[in-house]
Amino acid sequence: MYRRTLLAAVPALATILLARARTARAQAVTPSADGITVYNAQHASLAQAWAQAFTRETGVRVTLRNGSDTEMGNQIVQEGAASPADVFLTENSPAMALVQNAGLFAPLEESALALVPAGFRPSGGHWIGIAARSTVFAYNKTKLTAERLPRSMLDLADASWNRRWGASPSGADFQAIVSALLELRGEPATLAWLRAMKEHCVVYRGNGNVMRAVNAGQIDGGVIYHYYFYGDRARTGENSNNTELHYFRNQDPGAFVSISGGAVLASSRHKPEAQAFVRWIVGPGGQGILRTGDSFEYAVATGAEPFLIVGAMAGG
Repeated sequence: MYRRTLLAAVPALATILLARARTARAQAVTPSADGITVYNAQHASLAQAWAQAFTRETGVRVTLRNGSDTEMGNQIVQEGAASPADVFLTENSPAMALVQNAGLFAPLEESALALVPAGFRPSGGHWIGIAARSTVFAYNKTKLTAERLPRSMLDLADASWNRRWGASPSGADFQAIVSALLELRGEPATLAWLRAMKEHCVVYRGNGNVMRAVNAGQIDGGVIYHYYFYGDRARTGENSNNTELHYFRNQDPGAFVSISGGAVLASSRHKPEAQAFVRWIVGPGGQGILRTGDSFEYAVATGAEPFLIVGAMAGG
C-alpha cells in the first residue's frame, strides 16, 4: 500500500550508513546539575515515558513543559536565543518548520541522523522524525460498505457528502493534513477543497470526538489519525466498536503519513545532554516504547518494529 510522507522527496542515505546506524545507542553523557528542559507538544504520556526511561539509563533529569505544536513553536520563536528550552518535540512537522525557519535549531549529530531513514527527516539535519501517524477515514460500518467509501480524500468535497463527514480543523493534526494537500495538489485545489469542507463538513473539537460521532452514527465517517482507533480498541472499544478504518491509496493526498519531530535548540546550555536525548528517542530505547506503549504511533527508525496490537484489538 502506497503511503506518502511530506518529506518523501528527501534523497536516501547510503545503505551501508543506515545499516551501521541500527545498532547506534545514546553516547554517555555527564549529567548537568539541572538536567534538560523539553518543550513538548507530543502526547504527554509518551513524552513522560521517554523522559523517565532516558533518565533511568543516563542519569540526566528531564523536565517537560507540555503544550500544543503551535503554542510551543510560537513560544520558542518569541523567546529566541533566550529560550530556556533544550529540546523541542512535536506531534506534526509544521511547528518544526516554523522554528527551523527562524534559525533557532542546532544541527543534530550524525549519530542521531543516521538512525532514521532520509524520508523521515529533512535534508538540512536540524530536526529529525521521532514517530509517525497515518491519516485515515474512519467510517461507521453499519452505514457504509466498501463500495460506498470515498476513493479519494478529495471526494469529500462533493455535495453528496454534505453533513455526512466530520473533522477537527482547529488542531495541529489537521494543519499537517492540509499542508500535505497543498504540497501535493497546489493552492487552487487546496482552497477549493477547504471551501467545500466549510460547507459540507461537520466540525468537532478533537479527533477523538470525530471518532465518537462516527461510532454513534451521527455522521457516516471522518478524517482522523489512525491511533485514536487503535488506542480505543486496546482499551474498551466502546467508542470504536461500530467503526472501521479506510486507508486512501494510489498517491492520494489522504494517503499521508505525518511526522513527529525532535530537535535541539541552538540556545541550549546543555547541548551534549540534549543531543543524547534526541538520539535516545530514535534509538532502540525510544522506538521500543512506541512498540510496546499505548501511543500506537508508528516507529520511524531503521529496522524498528511496529506497535503491538493487544487487548481488545487482538480480538477485534
